[in-house]
Amino acid sequence: MAVDDVQGTLAAMGPRLRAARERHGATLAGVSCATGISTSTLSRIETGRRKPTLEVVLRLSKEYGVSLDELAGTAPVPAAEPRARAPLSFGDDKAVLPLTRYVGGLHAHKHVLPALEDPPARPRQVSHDGHEWLCVLYGRLWLALGDHDLVLTAGDVAEFDTRTPHGVANAGPGGPVEYLVMFGPQGERLRPRTLPAAGRGTGGRRASE
Repeated sequence: MAVDDVQGTLAAMGPRLRAARERHGATLAGVSCATGISTSTLSRIETGRRKPTLEVVLRLSKEYGVSLDELAGTAPVPAAEPRARAPLSFGDDKAVLPLTRYVGGLHAHKHVLPALEDPPARPRQVSHDGHEWLCVLYGRLWLALGDHDLVLTAGDVAEFDTRTPHGVANAGPGGPVEYLVMFGPQGERLRPRTLPAAGRGTGGRRASE
């Protein structure tokens, strides 16, 4: 493997480890207790500020129940699933579909929370470095952000610094919730760029002008 390939694999490892931990339903503190790796080390690895050692990767691979090939992004592409089955479903609590390859910068997922039979409890909150943007596609999403509670519906968007304690849950009966997440591990943000409405000032120019 070329040096550039090695660096690219290591750069992508952190976000894959974060995704594996989330699928496992574990917190940084819980993983730290189970593996003996400090929460600060885990956080820095997940956000790309520290490269994981082989020993750390082996411990986390065992803890999350994923292969080294999956964490390195070299696992064979699975055979196509029948359309009746949801892609990449991880247990009964959530399905996660990665939409990017996690090679630095912003990366995206689609999340699906199943329908509920009982009233939900307030979402468990976590905090870590980075910046997150989410958009609800379907259903009602409960976003607990610090001391605030928001219920977002289809078309609603939220953006926040992930150092603020945050958590999400299905807001109640009525069906599943589908939403998109874009996460910038180094604090990267989306940059809206739109053309000005006709007749509303002269700010901004078309690219062709």
